[in-house]
Amino acid sequence: MHRARRGVYAKAGLARDSLVAARHGGELACVSVLRTLGVWVLDDELDSADADSPIHVWVGPSGRQHKHEGCGCKVHHEEWTRTPGLGTADAALALIQYAGCAPEERFFASLESALRQGLVTDAGRGMIRRRILKEKRWIVDLARTDADSGLESLLRFRLHLLGISLESQVSIPGITPVDFLLGGRIILEADGRENHDGPSKRHKDLMRDAVTAALGYETLRFDYAMIVYRWQIVLDAILGRMRRIGLSLPQEAAYRL
Repeated sequence: MHRARRGVYAKAGLARDSLVAARHGGELACVSVLRTLGVWVLDDELDSADADSPIHVWVGPSGRQHKHEGCGCKVHHEEWTRTPGLGTADAALALIQYAGCAPEERFFASLESALRQGLVTDAGRGMIRRRILKEKRWIVDLARTDADSGLESLLRFRLHLLGISLESQVSIPGITPVDFLLGGRIILEADGRENHDGPSKRHKDLMRDAVTAALGYETLRFDYAMIVYRWQIVLDAILGRMRRIGLSLPQEAAYRL
């Protein structure tokens, strides 16, 4: 047993962050919970998972806070279907909290990741939609379960804002489904760092590109660093290719050229 604070003891083996949350007077919350659940969270998130990052804690609407040594906790006060105990907030509650903390695209990517993994039920999704700000509810409506990674979610979300729609996980004869198909001609691939390192993966990607080229498709392939840190280059490439093959550009997208 660990003594979290006066009168409160936690079982041995409780994760460090959850122990800190209990010491503060509540449960692990928001992005801190999403990380523990394996939900995709952008790596350069301000609340990065390092030793100096703040721990998000849910104490409920009237929970008492307990300052402690090294305390830098970020506190959440939402009402929920139960009161805080020891451990972690529910995935749906964590996403509601994250919607208030994170930029829209990051919330969207984490939401799609949670949906993909089955961490949020249909009822939970409905609750998330009801509990977040009205002007953000469209994000929940846009979310789907077919994104293989947060990179795919970011790519689709950003292009959606420009009026560009994508077909996701499209089957093409002779190869495994591609990430996205744009205008029936342009394949967009978002290559996560964990899935496309090494010469064997590179060879498979080149073979896929060659096969699809023989079928009349054009492939644009972007890696993690490009999508996250060099988005303008990614966008210019997509818009330039659309214009070259004669696809009409939505007004907002055309404005970016």
